[in-house]
Amino acid sequence: MSEPLDDATAELVRTALQEDLGSGDVTTAATVAADTRARALIRQKAPGVIYGLDMAEAVFAQLDAEVRCERLVEEGVWREQGGEVLSISGRARALLSGERTALNVLAHLSGVATLAARAAREVEGTGARVLDTRKTTPGLRTLEKAAVAAGGAVNHRAGLYDAILIKENHIAAAGGIAAAVAGARAAAPQLAGTLEVEVRDPQEIEQALAAGAPRLLLDNMDAQQLRAAVLQVAGRAELEASGAVSLQTLRALAETGVEWISMGALTHSAPALDLSLIMEALP
Repeated sequence: MSEPLDDATAELVRTALQEDLGSGDVTTAATVAADTRARALIRQKAPGVIYGLDMAEAVFAQLDAEVRCERLVEEGVWREQGGEVLSISGRARALLSGERTALNVLAHLSGVATLAARAAREVEGTGARVLDTRKTTPGLRTLEKAAVAAGGAVNHRAGLYDAILIKENHIAAAGGIAAAVAGARAAAPQLAGTLEVEVRDPQEIEQALAAGAPRLLLDNMDAQQLRAAVLQVAGRAELEASGAVSLQTLRALAETGVEWISMGALTHSAPALDLSLIMEALP
């Protein structure tokens, strides 16, 4: 078994189990004797990256304190052929009642890690890195961002508190790019190094550079516009491309010369990795 989960993650497991169990697993209670023991094997059935074993193990541990889990795969490693992932031994009722919750969380987080790995592959050799965003499942951000990192992409800001990202609505409310940047620097000087400004055209690029923004978010620009922005900025700020990024467009965007490409799909649209759990009763 892994190290115990932190309190917040353990509570997520409890909540997820309660959602499924409600007043009790009536089918399992009616068909399986309380003293029956079993072994279950989770298998990966498609190419990808496994991540989330801590959560999966915790599901079974909350139902059976004596459950034994054996990891059969290293997290964060691409496996083209799939195969065995996790062996779980314990009370059959616990394995049956925890099956769906464990598979749900493991398949989802592995899906995020897998998409992140595919994205990282697409930009290899370009110098660009793929970033995640705040477009995460409510309550699961920390886990989803950990899955992104396990897959080989990069975490952007964790939330609204750890970096300054001035977007078009901030600019509109503040009265312009210069005013927004000045206000942010004055209010949060400790985060000045993270300051980033969203820009949509060459005029806004110049305004952000004049205000001293160290990083620009190039919003919804195509490859041609991004190349022009790279030439215009000429190394005066780091550049991040953003907007409707997909695996199909990543390479072309990365080859424009930007340093970063943010991809909301890493967390909001990652397909679950195909997993199965097969159980056998033990003597």
